[in-house]
Amino acid sequence: MKWHFYLRYFCVLSEKTVTLPHIRAYKMEETKKQFEHVIAVCRDLFAKKLHDYGAAWRIMRPSSVTDQIYMKANRIRSIEVKGVSLIDEGIRPEFIAIVNYGIIGLIQLELGYAEKEDITEERALELYDTYTDKALKLMLAKNHDYDEAWRSMRITSYTDLILMKIYRTKQIESLKGDTLVSEGVDANYMDMINYAVFGLIKLEFGE
Repeated sequence: MKWHFYLRYFCVLSEKTVTLPHIRAYKMEETKKQFEHVIAVCRDLFAKKLHDYGAAWRIMRPSSVTDQIYMKANRIRSIEVKGVSLIDEGIRPEFIAIVNYGIIGLIQLELGYAEKEDITEERALELYDTYTDKALKLMLAKNHDYDEAWRSMRITSYTDLILMKIYRTKQIESLKGDTLVSEGVDANYMDMINYAVFGLIKLEFGE
């Protein structure tokens, strides 16, 4: 949806003077709805895989989760650069996978990895919802400060930012968390999730 549409929306909705705060509030609410829609799509796939495979991912060490996200992001970049994919899936499933692996990574950081599947589907979904709620709150806070700047970015930029966060995470993992000024792995996972959600919003709703 183009942002100039908001001005027409408010003019029709009310005879009052349309102010910038009104437009910003509407934009923020629209972004929140789109974010929640995209997360619902990701959660649905997560729940279906949880039903079919259980929480087998509980054995994954965080570094392995990081590598999985790298594979997904690198495939997106490869398709963007080459302009063609031999496997007819496109980049949307890869962004969904980045969201879900990012949440898995956060769960693994909180619980530690296991030697076997050790949580129920219900508990896994509770944790999923906890972290998507945190991701939403973080996005809204940053969106307030940066005023929807992400909408001016191209999807290719989200891909590059995700890859940058992955390389940062790999470095932090190599240092075993002994950093001087960097945020932790959890903050990088959260950023990857939100950049992937932005990509999915752009793919589904357009500019």
